[in-house]
Amino acid sequence: MRTFLAVKPDGVKRGLVGEVIKRIEDKNLKIVGLKMIWLDREKAEKHYEEHKNKDFFNELIEYITSKPIVAMAIEGQNAVSVTRNLIGATDPSEAKPGTIRGDYGLEISENIVHAADSPENAERELNLYFNEKELQEY
Repeated sequence: MRTFLAVKPDGVKRGLVGEVIKRIEDKNLKIVGLKMIWLDREKAEKHYEEHKNKDFFNELIEYITSKPIVAMAIEGQNAVSVTRNLIGATDPSEAKPGTIRGDYGLEISENIVHAADSPENAERELNLYFNEKELQEY
C-alpha cells in the first residue's frame, strides 16, 4: 500500500526534511518517490479542493505556495494509517510527544507535514504529485 506525505514550507524552512525521512524509514516504510517542488496556486487549490468553501482556504493556499515543499510517495503495510500515526494530530498542541507534529509543530497552520488521511486521498494525492515513471520499485 502507498500513501502521500509532504513536508510543508515550515518544515522545509526549519531544516526538518531529514528528520521526517528518518522517522519514516525508522518505521520500516519505504520512500518510493521523492521531490522538492514549489507549488503553484492551481496545484495547491486542487490538492486542498475539499476546503475550497472554508474561511481559511485562501490563507492555506498562500502558505502552501510560499516556499518549497518536499513531496514523498511512501510504501508499506498499512502505509496510510501508520503514516498518520507517525505524524500526529493536526493541532500540534494536541499531538502526542514522539510524533512529528508533537515534537516539532508550532501551530495548526505550521504543523510541519501533510499526509493523506485515507487510501482514496492517498491515491488522489499521489497522482497529483507523481507519475508512474517517478515511482520506484525496490
